[in-house]
This record gives sequence, structure tokens and C-alpha cells, in this order.
Amino acid sequence: MTEPRSLQLAAGRLAALVWGDDQAPTWLALHGWLDNAASFSRLAPRLVDALGIRVVAIDFAGHGLSRHRHGDYALWDYCHDILDACDALDISRVPLLAHSMGAGVACLTAAALPERVERLVLLDGLGALTTETDKAPEQLRKGLLADRRPVSRAPRYPDSEAAVAARVAGGATPIDAETARPVVSRNLEALPDGHVRLRTDARLLRPSLVRFAPEQVVAMLTALRCPILLVEGETGILGERPRARQARAAVTQLTRRVLPGGHHLHLEPSAVAEVAEAIVDWHDH
Repeated sequence: MTEPRSLQLAAGRLAALVWGDDQAPTWLALHGWLDNAASFSRLAPRLVDALGIRVVAIDFAGHGLSRHRHGDYALWDYCHDILDACDALDISRVPLLAHSMGAGVACLTAAALPERVERLVLLDGLGALTTETDKAPEQLRKGLLADRRPVSRAPRYPDSEAAVAARVAGGATPIDAETARPVVSRNLEALPDGHVRLRTDARLLRPSLVRFAPEQVVAMLTALRCPILLVEGETGILGERPRARQARAAVTQLTRRVLPGGHHLHLEPSAVAEVAEAIVDWHDH
């Protein structure tokens, strides 16, 4: 399978992995919260071969090998990572391949700047986490108090397998070691004493100061005008939950596929082939 090349974008602010020929049409890939560009290490080569495209997967700010931010990590701030990457690649309009949090960022970008987004392929993510309007003061309190506390030190592990085991045990969604290994490996920094530690900015674990209200996210989804493929895992985070159903109902040009797999189905060795097949079939028709 094709090995990716490393790339620096936006004056070195963003790191990326690239699969495919530099002259081929480019898709920009966007990972989920606490993941990184290696999230697409099993899916991207399949799409490159089947569609004749180039996939550029970025590390969002604070993730992987990209620089940490000095300020907040609000969801909408990641829209600038997309725009900066596209500007650096000299792409005016781009298809976005996006998982989980990355899918949320992709939806916001496509809603606000439809002229910049050609199509969306969303992997077990649609819209964004929300806070009810009357809960906004409570959300702000959580965020402010968390920001006042000292930043936690990055976790240290004796080796990479211990780091993988920690991700499996403590992940926000179920994930197995083989699925987690690529993203964990990219996120590790070797230390002089032989241990490894996570590169991820620890501030990413703090609660958001502000979130969109549910009505605002529905308005964003209603504003989407490009073709959209949503690939969900049967045991993913969407399913028939009320908010997920409301989100899907708000999108006019939505094709939905529910496939065997979990939240990281695009990275699961047993599920990735079917995910790629679904994307290729949708793209070709």
C-alpha cells in the first residue's frame, strides 16, 4: 500500500500527510478530536488508487505534528486550518473527507463558505456538539474554571504499545489496538530516557467555553448546498439518536450509508474496504 509523504503547510504551522500524485485532483482530509492525519492511513491509499486523486490529510492545530495554539481551540477556529491549507496548496474549491470533529468543522466551513467546498464525505460525524441556550452560563463556567487551572503534563509511557493500550482503555469511543495504532504512533514523541509522551496539546481536553446552540447547528446544516455522503458505523455515534435524526433531516443533498463498524470504521482493518467502496460508488454515480 502506498506510503504517505510528509508536508508542511501554512508557514510550518500545519503538518500533513499526502497520498497520490501532486498533479491529481486534491481532496483534503480532516481527522477527529485527539486524532491526527494518520487517521486516513488505511482509507486514503484505497481512494487514491480507485479515484485517481491526491489526499492531503492535515493535523489540526494542537494535534499530531502541527503547532499548538496560543489561544482557544473553539470548533470554528479549525475552519482556518482548512482555509490555510487550501491557500497553501493553491486550491480555491476542494472536496472534504472528514471524520467526527473534522466532519463538524467541514460542515461549518461548507455552510459559511460554500464557494470553497465542492463536496463533503463525512465519516461518522454530522454537525457539532451543542449546548442548550439555557445551559450556556454553565458551559462558560466550566470552561473558565478549567482555563484557570494549570495545564496537565503530557502523559508519559514506557513504550508505544503502552500508549496504544492507554488510548484503547481511555478513548471517548470504543476502539481496538490495531485501529488505534496509526494515530497513536504519529502522536508520540521519543524522550531521552527511552520513554514516549503524547504531542497533543493538553488544553484540548478542557471543556469548550462556548458551543453552538442546537438551533444554530441546524441552521448551518440547512445552509449546506453541496453533495454530501454520510458514512456511519453501525455502532458509531450517530444512529437513530434524536439529535442525529434532526441533523440528517436538515440536510437537503444527503446520501446516507450505514456500514458495519464503529466510530473509526474508516480506520478499522475489517471495515475500511467497504467504506472505500461506498465512497467510490457515490463519487462515480
